[in-house]
Amino acid sequence: MARLDDATIASLLQEIPGWERQGDALVRTYVFKNFREAMAFVNRVAELAEEARHHPDITIRYNRVHLLLTTHEAGGITERDIALARKLAELAS
Repeated sequence: MARLDDATIASLLQEIPGWERQGDALVRTYVFKNFREAMAFVNRVAELAEEARHHPDITIRYNRVHLLLTTHEAGGITERDIALARKLAELAS
């Protein structure tokens, strides 16, 4: 899968609230009421990631969940990252 160019990434990110570009990755931090809610969200993220066969880097700090999406084999952001970011944005809404 080919990397997306800068203009395409910028345009597509306007359609996905809360997600930002950080170098060759898409990132977002979600904040929850408590650890239990954060973990429930992470478990739902895991289900979506398995379905998509595309797995984010996940960092959990009590009630904060930081997600990072990149396509390692492409060396940057691809349509797979955009598609999963869209699904994750829907999950959190």
